[in-house]
Amino acid sequence: MPRRVDHTERRTEIAEALVRVAGRCGLHAVGMRDVAAEAGVSLRLVQYYFETKEKLLLFGLRHLTERFGERVAARVRAAGDDPGPRAVIEALLTAALPADEESRSFHHLYTSYAVLAVHDEALAAQPFIKDPDAAEATVTGLLQQAREAGLLAPGVDPGAEAVSLLAMSAGLGTSVLVGQRSPESASAILGYHLDRIFRTNGHGSPETHG
Repeated sequence: MPRRVDHTERRTEIAEALVRVAGRCGLHAVGMRDVAAEAGVSLRLVQYYFETKEKLLLFGLRHLTERFGERVAARVRAAGDDPGPRAVIEALLTAALPADEESRSFHHLYTSYAVLAVHDEALAAQPFIKDPDAAEATVTGLLQQAREAGLLAPGVDPGAEAVSLLAMSAGLGTSVLVGQRSPESASAILGYHLDRIFRTNGHGSPETHG
């Protein structure tokens, strides 16, 4: 009997091919034919699954987002059984820094998508903005938990700080991507600002340094 096609697996393989091609030549230059060649399938098959380049790009972006979520979850697990709000926020922020091939691809393609959406109405109409909104809500919620537990410095506004931290992480990521600074120095800057926000280490005990 012929092997049954796993459509989810095939769509994922095509999305990963998109990520590889876009990582080499830039998202703006990627065509469906390029992705088909990278995936080792026909252009007709790519069109069957995605119909348009916009749908292919969006699926690829969601695929990257899922991988990013797995990356964050792994960092949180590595922080221990009860990491506390600060450790979870730090895991989320530092996971996006382009410190290896996967995170470089994520930052590069996510930023490229945002730039393309400025001039492409079809892309701009898609729910791209929901992912940054979700991250902002998550960080805000963690900071609110920390405030309720007495872990934040006086006067800290969770919503404003969430926006600031995410914007800072994105900007630092770009500076790493273009070679302005190292991932380690970017991570240290994030740590510096978290030290300013948190008066404890996230578990209710004073921060210890040095």
